[in-house]
Amino acid sequence: MTTAGLALALLATYVVLALVVRPILQLRRTGSTGVVTVRKHTSASEWAAVLLGLAGFGLAFTAPALVLLDIVDLAEWHDSTPLRAAGAVTMVAGIVLTFAAQLAMGASWRIGVDPSERTALVTDGLFGWIRNPIYTGMVLTVGGLVLLLPTVVAVAALATVVAAVEVQVRLVEEPYLRQVHGDEFAAYCRRVGRLLPKVGRQR
Repeated sequence: MTTAGLALALLATYVVLALVVRPILQLRRTGSTGVVTVRKHTSASEWAAVLLGLAGFGLAFTAPALVLLDIVDLAEWHDSTPLRAAGAVTMVAGIVLTFAAQLAMGASWRIGVDPSERTALVTDGLFGWIRNPIYTGMVLTVGGLVLLLPTVVAVAALATVVAAVEVQVRLVEEPYLRQVHGDEFAAYCRRVGRLLPKVGRQR
């Protein structure tokens, strides 16, 4: 399999596990897929996060496709086997972390935010190290793509996904969790980093 083919396969695996398999498991467990659809009063921040996320993964899939179609050539320095291996390992780590974190949330797992819902705050396991391990896994996956297939489009995909995560976490999810869980969430934020251990703790 070519490097570009491997990149596409890993990205497809991420999407299938995170957006197909996980909702099916949630449906069987709770009777709901856990996917919050767009609502009449969806905020501008939510729209921005969704659109940036779609754009980021669109760019991520475009990067290897352009290489496969011989529209974009990889630089000669990219023939480094260790670099390709690091990219593949990083992508796999991101996929595993994302899916493991999704499973760890149990019945509280959601894609999107419904202000009318009140789910339990998960703070143990992976969430005892990082407040948002699902998003950390997402960034790792696309970051690994940049190592595996270093093109301008892949770098743009990473930047766009990071922007989507920042908007979703800071402007959508954290305000919602602060409103729902109050002091419990505030104490959690003081204790645990946002996307990396001990980084982004709130004073």
